[in-house]
Amino acid sequence: MRRPARSHPLWLAFVLHRLSGLALALFLPVHFWMLSLALTDPVRLDAFLTFAEMPVVKIAEFGLVFLLAIHFFGGVRLLALEWLPWSGPRKTAAAAAVATSFLVSAMFLLRAI
Repeated sequence: MRRPARSHPLWLAFVLHRLSGLALALFLPVHFWMLSLALTDPVRLDAFLTFAEMPVVKIAEFGLVFLLAIHFFGGVRLLALEWLPWSGPRKTAAAAAVATSFLVSAMFLLRAI
């Protein structure tokens, strides 16, 4: 009996890559708006930078870096699947992408705290 595609571990890699891309796409306009405050309203930018020093925001930054790393390494995994002769286990590549993403974002969090 064949398992449905959604129970396959690489389906989770597919979903993580799509969700991280969507979350990053939603974040970018807010990020650019905050950067524009440096030119248009420095007082509001200073207030936001004070807010950004809160521990909750630092943890949210960890999440953002994790999403970025997940999306990056998931994209590298997809490129490898498409362009390289691949004979090894693909589940290991997906797990390595998630583990590396977590490591990168954890190092960012430790540096930010």
